[in-house]
Amino acid sequence: MRCPYCQHERTRVIDTSHDTRGGIRRRRVCVACDRRFSTYERAILATPLLVKRDGTREEFSREKLLQGVRLACTKRPISAEQIDHLVGEVESELQQINKAEIDSRLVGDRVIHKLREIDEVAYIRYAIVYLQLNDLSAIKREINRLFPE
Repeated sequence: MRCPYCQHERTRVIDTSHDTRGGIRRRRVCVACDRRFSTYERAILATPLLVKRDGTREEFSREKLLQGVRLACTKRPISAEQIDHLVGEVESELQQINKAEIDSRLVGDRVIHKLREIDEVAYIRYAIVYLQLNDLSAIKREINRLFPE
């Protein structure tokens, strides 16, 4: 592991722990400059190809999903750890499906269900894009579904 401060090639692991995001956190120290830093390790497991609405296929991208969820959660009281956990759960569920291809709507359905439990405003923001709510009446209907009278 290369030191991010001095670029020296030798570092030493001084602590290892399991990370809440499903990986391993290692605390390291550089043998040259004696500065400390953390690294995170996560196994890269195969995820199925996503079949989009138009029939095209695309590899699952954790970063793309993370970006979409972060956007929906902007300026909401949702921690980065909660967002990482949500995305990690969805990714893990996809890896356990054991199919070569899945409909991309399955990913959206899982995200929207989990967001609804975390924050209703983030849920509505994600739903506007995911469910293609193109006008105010469609958004109002979705909000009314959240709060039945």
